[in-house]
Amino acid sequence: MAQYYVNQNQQTNGDHEVHVEGCKFMPFEKNLLELGGHTDCASAVEVARNTYDQVNGCNICCPDCDTK
Repeated sequence: MAQYYVNQNQQTNGDHEVHVEGCKFMPFEKNLLELGGHTDCASAVEVARNTYDQVNGCNICCPDCDTK
């Protein structure tokens, strides 16, 4: 299972972006909220939605969950 994180800082459009561990666009560690291990980005995004209303997957490391 891959480890997923959500950026606690929102993007300019209001999204909180979900990243998989090792993404080259991973935010600074202090800005990350750990989502735990998941088999796919969809389940990680769902967990992130328990904290943030507006969530999206990173278009680089989670393209299947990027709705931009």
